[in-house]
Amino acid sequence: MEPGGRRRQQQQQRRLQELRREAAQYYQDHRVPQRMEEALNALFPQRPADLYGELANYFSKFSKAPVICKLVGRKVLDGVGQPTLEVEIYCTVKNYEKRICSTVMSSHSQIPENALPETTEADEKERNDSVNTAVEWVNESLNMMLRGLKPTDQCKVDKILGEYFTKKVEEKKEVQNQEEEEEEEATLALTSCTPSATSLPGKKKSAKPGKKVAVAERPIPPAEPAESVLRGSVAIGGTSLAVAKAGAAVSHIPLYLHIALLKCDQDSLKEMTLPLPMVTLLNCEKISPAKLRLVKEVMLIPPVQLSLKQPSSQVADSKKGRARNTGKKAPPRALKRISHLGCLITGCDNLEQPLLLMQTVCNNIGLELGTDMYVAINCAAHELMDYLKGKYEILTGTFKSPDEMVDMYVELINKFPFIIALIDPLRKEDRQQWSNICCALGSKCYLIAEDAATYISKLKTDQNINVPMCSGVVLKYINETKVSDLIELTGLLDGQRHITILGSPDGESSDDSLVDLAVGLGARFIKLGGLSRGERVTKYNRLLAIEEELAKNRTLREANLEFIAFAEESQPEKQLSDVLPPPKQDSLPPQLSQPALQVHSLPAQHADLGHPN
Repeated sequence: MEPGGRRRQQQQQRRLQELRREAAQYYQDHRVPQRMEEALNALFPQRPADLYGELANYFSKFSKAPVICKLVGRKVLDGVGQPTLEVEIYCTVKNYEKRICSTVMSSHSQIPENALPETTEADEKERNDSVNTAVEWVNESLNMMLRGLKPTDQCKVDKILGEYFTKKVEEKKEVQNQEEEEEEEATLALTSCTPSATSLPGKKKSAKPGKKVAVAERPIPPAEPAESVLRGSVAIGGTSLAVAKAGAAVSHIPLYLHIALLKCDQDSLKEMTLPLPMVTLLNCEKISPAKLRLVKEVMLIPPVQLSLKQPSSQVADSKKGRARNTGKKAPPRALKRISHLGCLITGCDNLEQPLLLMQTVCNNIGLELGTDMYVAINCAAHELMDYLKGKYEILTGTFKSPDEMVDMYVELINKFPFIIALIDPLRKEDRQQWSNICCALGSKCYLIAEDAATYISKLKTDQNINVPMCSGVVLKYINETKVSDLIELTGLLDGQRHITILGSPDGESSDDSLVDLAVGLGARFIKLGGLSRGERVTKYNRLLAIEEELAKNRTLREANLEFIAFAEESQPEKQLSDVLPPPKQDSLPPQLSQPALQVHSLPAQHADLGHPN
């Protein structure tokens, strides 16, 4: 062999030896030989059928934690055909890019159903532009900002999202200020070359004699201005929820458990409760020829018990009007129209009519309201105010002042004690009347604010809840709401003895994450609409699946329902058991053993109330 060839061979051998030393050191630094020996020793006694599968499982626990590598946003349609946002999360898992999960945001609109066509068209255009902006945010800015972060680091992700949103809000304010300045300059230039109105001759117009001017009998607080929604804000909420789902997926735990662990430490999380569903059965029309305007939704609430399967089937039967071995006919076909809320649509002429209808339907299937089922009413009173008269139009042509509304609700609850919740019985601006109704009815039913809690960003002010006096609030996961916001807010609500209700927006999607959020956050109720339409039924199915899983793991705890006697809140040294009268165990319904609910057993003098002849 030539000297040159021998030299090259020696160099190759030296290089090979160096590579062997480097490889040995590399694997030694990562403890590969020791762990390989441990794996082989551990698996040999088991002699698994899939040896390499078990080896893969063994070594997977030593792999690096997944990190976000890509976000994908796209425009999709929600349950009512409106555009909304879908966010997909991709992570680097064991050196490969992998799609982890996606979430579809529910759309929300404040436009009333009877709005003018031009108003509806403008809202649809704004919604479409907002979704397009959100898709752009997700695919560009947020995709770059969150790359390399762990999906389990929810606080850090939400902090970045919050800072990005704040920056966008400030940019919008700067643009608005600049536009206002330009408009003022244009107005000044126009008025400088136009004679002032005071220099023009003429007489002031006066009201014609005999003409009546509508004046409010008593001044009412004006409606608070509608909260402006930043175009594209749904990208913040969608990304935060998608990251939470990804964090649960890579941790190999369900989303509700992941949320619960984010809210409290694992040591204190030994049992979990399920939120009771508020199942919408009737959606009362507010258009002619129906006269009743006060009631928007009539909902059934099952009693506190460990299984939701039986109440769910009973509610489904009541929706269909089935009669079990009673020989009674089902409700007329006029009730068979289904609203976008997944419930029956009907029109009523007075306040008692839908309640009597509910009693009749429940009696037909062998249920007694106040024992087997309870009722909640969504009044949506903020939609009824006539600001010229300063009164609520509860029936067509029938008006009541805020104080008269309180008296009406007291009479209603006394007559129908199976009603255990009123949602939005008054406008959020009528704070004095909220206090009055809470003192009058707080120990008998829940007084819940939904309209006042639409925008979560305005709820929290200096560790206080910025809502009227109430029993609790309905929270909706919309727009720029982040998972961390819900965790913080529900913790604050828990500390102030408010109950939390997670509610679905009008434009629901087939994403069932809302149920996991409600369970993980410890919500008392969940408001999902009716038992029709796939996007709503899938959430009820998810709730049943979680119940089955918790029961199997022996971590399901029965919910505890109690009302607050607001009249005694000025005496904090008294406990709730001191405020409420002692329960009579023999008068309690068998499914409800909580003393605070003993007020809902039907009194003897009202035992036959509402049963038509």
